[in-house]
Amino acid sequence: MARKYSKGRALDERIPNQDGDEDSDGEAAAPVECWLCSRPLGETTVLHHPVPKSRGGREVVPMHPICQQTLIANFSNSELQRHGLDVEAILMNPDMRKFVDWVAKKEPDFHAAPAKKRR
Repeated sequence: MARKYSKGRALDERIPNQDGDEDSDGEAAAPVECWLCSRPLGETTVLHHPVPKSRGGREVVPMHPICQQTLIANFSNSELQRHGLDVEAILMNPDMRKFVDWVAKKEPDFHAAPAKKRR
């Protein structure tokens, strides 16, 4: 199960630094984006395993809760394992493309009930 964070800790503490770059000069870092929809993250963030842990996945990526729920509703664990970290392969699914195009116009903290699983 993914970890859900809100307000408690600073965003940079929640999301592992994947570049190895430190922002030591005190400048504000660029806003972190959702792995799936590329919108800036809001107050509530989910750290999601693109390759499920049950399938050997170790990496986590930041996502909006609605994006994660939609991803899980549209793909099985074996499909997610095949796609790995390739967002473009996931977006080739017409339902996911339609969702990302729709959610792109919403606020970062927007939430709605996800559709039922389509597997």
